[in-house]
Amino acid sequence: MTFVRTLYTIYGAILFIVIFLLLMPFFLLVIAIPALQKRHTHTINKVWAILFFSLIGLRIRNRYKKRFPKNQQYIICANHFSYLDIAVLGFSPVPFVFVGKSELAKIPLFGYMFRKLHITVDRGSIKGRYETFRRSKEALDKGYNLCIFPEGGILTKTPPRMTRFKDGAFRLAIEKQIPIIPVTIPHNWIILPDKSPLRLRHHKAHVVFHAPLSTEGLTLEDADELKQKVFGIIDEELHSYFPDENRQSNIKENRPLSQAGVQGGR
Repeated sequence: MTFVRTLYTIYGAILFIVIFLLLMPFFLLVIAIPALQKRHTHTINKVWAILFFSLIGLRIRNRYKKRFPKNQQYIICANHFSYLDIAVLGFSPVPFVFVGKSELAKIPLFGYMFRKLHITVDRGSIKGRYETFRRSKEALDKGYNLCIFPEGGILTKTPPRMTRFKDGAFRLAIEKQIPIIPVTIPHNWIILPDKSPLRLRHHKAHVVFHAPLSTEGLTLEDADELKQKVFGIIDEELHSYFPDENRQSNIKENRPLSQAGVQGGR
């Protein structure tokens, strides 16, 4: 079984790279012509995601707790357990700019594309975090949506339990009065666990889009409550997929709201 998974992983990695290289001219085009970025970057990413997941035999199914208008501005907040999370969000119904760790910008070719079209964050630097916050506000002012992993990276050692959320996404949403869409990605930690060596496993995959949370009228004093609410929504959905998991570490980390006060479930 390990041998089969190793071959599957090699096949998947080669496909990922080949599809990226085939799409690279289109990425270069939107980089060269900024007017094309807002409309077409997400289209290219979606084509990449469709080709990649189709060719490795994984069907990604979007689930919606509530349909929402696509012509409104949002900040998307998703749990982050696997390197596949960025790829599956290519199926998002709304385009967005990623806010991702600066290490991604160091990957040959891919890093160039990511650096030009998305926002990188150096969490080890106060200056770097400030610059990321500034650029994120600038992107929102230009009408872009943002996608942020509020855990700040793949940090949990015990998925599907999340680690504590950071404040940035929620302060941005409140400052700009932009709704947040909580997103639950339940299965990617099974498909591609964050363990060495990385090995793909064939498994069903869902991306769950929850109802947007309004930030209208909120102030920065409400940021912690908003953060806890988003954490609770995602946590409840994860628990609906994995009901036997011990959630005590989640409770200690971010104090999810009581089940009666949280949207979620199957």
